[in-house]
Amino acid sequence: MKKVLLLSLTVLSFISHAQDKKAKDMEAIKSMEGCYKVTFDFAETFSPDTSYEYHENYSSWGIEYVFPVEETENKISLQHILVVNDTFIVKHWRQDWIYENQNILAFQKEKTWKNITIPKDKAKGTWTQKVFQVDDSPRYEGYGTWVHVDGKHYWEGTADAPLPRREFSKRSDYNVTTRHSRIELTEYGWILEQDNEKIIRENGEDKLLCWEKGHEKFISGDYDCQPAIDWWEENNQYWNDVREIWAETFDKNETIKFKKTVEDKKLFQMLFAAGDKYANEDYDQKKAKKEIREIINSFIAS
Repeated sequence: MKKVLLLSLTVLSFISHAQDKKAKDMEAIKSMEGCYKVTFDFAETFSPDTSYEYHENYSSWGIEYVFPVEETENKISLQHILVVNDTFIVKHWRQDWIYENQNILAFQKEKTWKNITIPKDKAKGTWTQKVFQVDDSPRYEGYGTWVHVDGKHYWEGTADAPLPRREFSKRSDYNVTTRHSRIELTEYGWILEQDNEKIIRENGEDKLLCWEKGHEKFISGDYDCQPAIDWWEENNQYWNDVREIWAETFDKNETIKFKKTVEDKKLFQMLFAAGDKYANEDYDQKKAKKEIREIINSFIAS
């Protein structure tokens, strides 16, 4: 009887510890919400090719509003909106955090993503960070464990991704970015630290072009995010429906490959144009969802 009791207490203690750990994880993720000055700094650091000509460092900054658009027992979705020059709004990236997720939409190359399964034992206790582009199309997904030790709170994950937006239209000498990401809460807000491999992927083999170091610092302060709040209030119904249609698309396609353009327009251009059309008080959800679905389907290559 004593052995049974001790075993029961051990199991209960383990469950309690796991619940406490998950609660700390969720608190850390939600700590990324807020109004920030965000700085972007990137520099190429090493290449195995001694003749490689390093590209110039990249730096920029803006005001970014990070806020929740969905929260459930096992999921937190954070939308980023960038405010440029006080009034110009850029619907920026979105990050979904899913607990013990077993499905990853993995980037391959050339605008192609493939659904892969994470074994249950490897997914246990982890959080998957699913990152989406400005039009809520896929970008990259990686998973790892949040760590809370010695007053530090951080998460690390690795994922293949397309070229970053700052280089997408400027570079053709590599086609995959392998991102080694570390997100850490700081006294000033939080930081996304990156060690990126710029990869040439051909015939199933990867060749390293160069390494890159990156810092995205989110600095809390008395910044004006009201333009972003106002924009979202006016446009959130449309973008909620965009997310819903994308979720349907991900679920029914094992592999998704996108066309570069349709009718000489890019995907984000068509979705944002539709969004501008439906951004009013008399939102016609049925009509909007029909157009969203038609746009997305038109970009999926057979």
